Amino acid sequence: MNLTHPFFDSEGDKLREECGVFGAINAADASAATALGLHALQHRGQEAAGIISFDGQEFLVRRGLGHVAENFSSQDAIAELPGMMAAGHVRYSTTGGSGLRNIQPLYADLASGGFAVAHNGNISNAGSLREDLVRRGAIFQSTSDTEVIIHLVATSRYPTIVDRLVDALRLLEGAYALIVMTPQGMIACRDPLGIRPLVMGKIGDATVFASESVAFDVVGAEFVREVEPGELIRVDFDGNVDSLHPFGNHSPRPCIFEHVYFSRPDSFFAGRSVYEARKAIGAELAREKPVEADLVVPVPDSGVPAAIGYAQASGIPFELGIIRSHYVGRTFIQPSDGARHAGVKRKHNANRELVRGKRIVLIDDSIVRGTTSLSIVEMMRDAGATEVHFRVASPPTAHSCFYGVDTPERSKLLAARMELEPMREFIKADSLAFISIDGLYRAVGHEKRVATRPQFCDACFTGEYPTSLTDLNRRETQSAQLAFPETERG
Repeated sequence: MNLTHPFFDSEGDKLREECGVFGAINAADASAATALGLHALQHRGQEAAGIISFDGQEFLVRRGLGHVAENFSSQDAIAELPGMMAAGHVRYSTTGGSGLRNIQPLYADLASGGFAVAHNGNISNAGSLREDLVRRGAIFQSTSDTEVIIHLVATSRYPTIVDRLVDALRLLEGAYALIVMTPQGMIACRDPLGIRPLVMGKIGDATVFASESVAFDVVGAEFVREVEPGELIRVDFDGNVDSLHPFGNHSPRPCIFEHVYFSRPDSFFAGRSVYEARKAIGAELAREKPVEADLVVPVPDSGVPAAIGYAQASGIPFELGIIRSHYVGRTFIQPSDGARHAGVKRKHNANRELVRGKRIVLIDDSIVRGTTSLSIVEMMRDAGATEVHFRVASPPTAHSCFYGVDTPERSKLLAARMELEPMREFIKADSLAFISIDGLYRAVGHEKRVATRPQFCDACFTGEYPTSLTDLNRRETQSAQLAFPETERG
């Protein structure tokens, strides 16, 4: 969500979704429902939260650093946000972007009235658009790419706010799931490839939108359907719901990592239970990469469903060989690997009596930089495991994401720097194996990956990005020009 490059917390190598969104319209307690919805989406962003409501006359806003509960747990906080329409946002902070000015939803007074937007995703040409807008006189208040959308809407010459929004979105590259509020009602839309998730539900006469279906369970909403890729849904205060498809037909490319890690296991994504998909991934991994062992042990919590699937398919007993403390707060990037390893030990501890003398299969959702994997393997050996085999429920993460996930620079990705055997040596496992890309596709309901038209965005594994990357290409061109300037002609 920010133009500056994000960083990792010291607790590990997990890729982090940068945000989650929730919106409600025609709800008597819209802000309260939004706060509850954001609680269910807390895993998608734990550094800041914000809610904007509309009371029929004006927009009211409350934002703060920290968890949803720290900002919206009191009746007084909700009382500050009256009205039958509200939208909220949770986010991870990024380098240079953790200040209050970047907390969403963002708001602006346009010529047509108030305009609030909550955005999940990343605009891959935001830098170029921003420079053009600044040259034309725009003044930015944040470093967020979301603010580019507001300026594009403000400067569009189309007569209606919906047409202005569509006009702005046509200029964007990348991924977005948006919830927009105007004095006329709420608009929810998803980029033409549907890279980032967005779903629609109902609570009586109220319409709600969220990044994940699990948020509907918490607020007592009925799941209606996913917002379709490229769809724009408009809801007014009379309860009218209009569906528009202004961007033509595109082959959807939802992010496959939602199935692997991002979404909560009790959500549905791309028409399938995330929990069942992760179990199927583990079962496929067991068929592709079997190993003789005594126990299947998940790296908690994200490795649990895949480990259950692996154990069921392999016949090897599933056990909790690692116990996670749920009371360790997140700490940010530390100056040494030693500090990172200490963070892992605070969060995870070996179940020594279970592990001692056993051959262990460790199951994790991914390996990013490898430091956490190394610490976990060493923890198993220190606890007395005779063999430690590492199995990964995704293909090697060898490429950065530019669609709203805080992937490190590619040079820091273990799979971008090493082949399989050096990776195994780095994490000190007895064996290391990843599920194949076709195996991952089989596990989530497809026969295989169609190379000519992949069914998901899997660029972090394959390097095949589904959209142009204007800002990245421009930076790489500028770097090349600095490294290899043209020589003067004699």
